Amino acid sequence: MKKINVVQGDITRAQVDAIVNAANTTLMGGGGVDGAIHRAAGPGLYLACRKFNGCPTGEARITSGFNLPARYIIHTPGPIWHGGDGNERQLLTNSYRNSLRLAEEHGCRSVAFPSISTGVYAFPLELAAPIALTTIRDFLDTAAVVETVTMVCYDPQTLAAYRQAL
Repeated sequence: MKKINVVQGDITRAQVDAIVNAANTTLMGGGGVDGAIHRAAGPGLYLACRKFNGCPTGEARITSGFNLPARYIIHTPGPIWHGGDGNERQLLTNSYRNSLRLAEEHGCRSVAFPSISTGVYAFPLELAAPIALTTIRDFLDTAAVVETVTMVCYDPQTLAAYRQAL
């Protein structure tokens, strides 16, 4: 049975087939969840990401999980919020959908996501949570491989927003 979980925790410790990294377009590490994933995965991740020469917003790339419990890391740059008139909602949808497609293509049954773009990229949490969960739910309706998706929320405010949207 396919399901969506919402938990508070550290995504670098998630016991899943793939975790999703809310990356920047360089894929070279940064702040927030991106920096935490790069630190926890180890230096091999930087070298693996370098070969991609970046990734456009809304698209996704996949690497090994290196020193993480997850087998894979899926990297997706979410949109920077500019007030909602810059196609941000569609780009956020694309980040979730394209990440799930890569997970499916690589045989991942379980995937963990952070709340993409709601940190320093300032996408309003009350808008992002329903977009994320609707996109995940729609994907699971037709997924052949992905069975469980977990939203790993960094703090109580994010957890509350995702629980309400669920």
